[in-house]
Amino acid sequence: MAQEDSIFIGASRKPDDSYQRAEKLLLKYGNRHGLITGATGTGKTVTLQVLAEGFSNAGVPVFCADIKGDLSGIAAPGEAKDFLLKRAEAVKLEPYEFHETPTIFWDLFGEQGHPIRATISEMGPLLLSRLMNLTDAQEGVLNIAFRIADEEGLLLLDLKDLQSMLAHMATRSVELSARYGNVNKASVGAIQRSLLVLEQQGGASFFGEPALRIADLMRTSRDGRGAVNVLAADRLMTNPRLYSTLLLWLLSELFEELPEVGDPEKPRLVFFFDEAHLLFNEAPKALLERVEQVVRLIRSKGVGVYFVTQNPLDVPETVLAQLGNRIQHALRAYTPRETNAVKTAADTFRPNPDFNTFQAITSLGTGEALVSTLEEKGIPSMVQRTLIRPPSSRIGPLTPEERQRVMNASPVAGQYDQMIDRESAFEMLQKRAGQGGVQGDTQKNGGWTLPDFGNGPAPTGGRQSQPRPSNRQTVTEAAIKSVVRSVGSTLGRELVRGILGVLRKQGRSELIAESQSKRDPADR
Repeated sequence: MAQEDSIFIGASRKPDDSYQRAEKLLLKYGNRHGLITGATGTGKTVTLQVLAEGFSNAGVPVFCADIKGDLSGIAAPGEAKDFLLKRAEAVKLEPYEFHETPTIFWDLFGEQGHPIRATISEMGPLLLSRLMNLTDAQEGVLNIAFRIADEEGLLLLDLKDLQSMLAHMATRSVELSARYGNVNKASVGAIQRSLLVLEQQGGASFFGEPALRIADLMRTSRDGRGAVNVLAADRLMTNPRLYSTLLLWLLSELFEELPEVGDPEKPRLVFFFDEAHLLFNEAPKALLERVEQVVRLIRSKGVGVYFVTQNPLDVPETVLAQLGNRIQHALRAYTPRETNAVKTAADTFRPNPDFNTFQAITSLGTGEALVSTLEEKGIPSMVQRTLIRPPSSRIGPLTPEERQRVMNASPVAGQYDQMIDRESAFEMLQKRAGQGGVQGDTQKNGGWTLPDFGNGPAPTGGRQSQPRPSNRQTVTEAAIKSVVRSVGSTLGRELVRGILGVLRKQGRSELIAESQSKRDPADR
């Protein structure tokens, strides 16, 4: 249940375990980020579900990953079970109503949701290097590959485009080394082998078109509730590096595409980063610094980022300092490292004289948590021992049939299901050798309200019978993010890469016209 200006999290308890007060998260501070931590089985997933429901009811779209499969129940109404009714009574949740939440399912593999894809050009060399665990020398060669693709008008959309680009570089290694520095064939070969491994791990499903439009993660239903975007991640978790890079790319896209809004009355989107330790494990210092910068700055875009992990030590201190809303479930202290983690968690809260925070963390029951959110003027509230309210949606997974019904009724049904393989670097290089072809495509429009990014009025509700041009579906549109950057300097504006290497759009209409005039007719 969301109030007009807040989300009801649960009820804090007095030292004698009696009801004290309702604990809420103020929507106007929802974009100040947050942290949900706790050991396995302490109730983190249900807490995430409660917050997602609350933001949705307030008209705020949500993105979250479903690691175990049980978060899918948010798309179905809950059931009146005794333990839920008892908890609702304990936290004075009146009335306790059951309802589903508008949900869009996504799946990188396209099995349990609509496929999520990005193009190679959009991902950029920095995140690709992180994904493939490249050395510094190999990352340098990959940067050169992107530079050459930009200069020669070769679109990098999928893995075969990058493979063909690398093979093209190997045949020109002497020439390219003279221009850009050492382009070692051994480094090129190592990147190609890493691409093969990535393809076998499911990367081929992720890279390609139609690429995800960030606007489709920010839909609202006809009754004004925000869509909860649930990424099926149970299979994706077999490749943790792909999982963390995918979420980091989504975060980067939000940062680069959304305009500054300052401090809105409620967030434009809330992003839950589950298993957050996977993002920071073995990440190079340069990447961590950029992640910290994105977390610090994306608040002004109206996006709240909530990290979900078992141990607060999983999150670097520089990032931890940016997280204003904290929900701490139970931690156990059986080893020195676990004891240190509990101390770290206790020290991050504003103390409460009624109890010892360190001892409370180790004695919390399932569904209990220490809660501290930002109050008026952005001041952290005194930590409170809190019973988390029960969700209104189902606790537990949907059946495959129920999931399919939700997918069939989705506002993006049919838009991303079929992968499109159109003219790009692979075909262009073949064409230069007398081969190649071009494919076209169209897509259908969705049926929910899309956000306005300041580029014109958002589409209204209701499915449309006429097809519309889909995102990035012409050669010119796609060329904006790769070819035109080498042309943009003549206009005084160019498409450049942002903090995390993803592409940022500037001067869109002028660049389209300029790219049409500059491209080689043979490559159109």
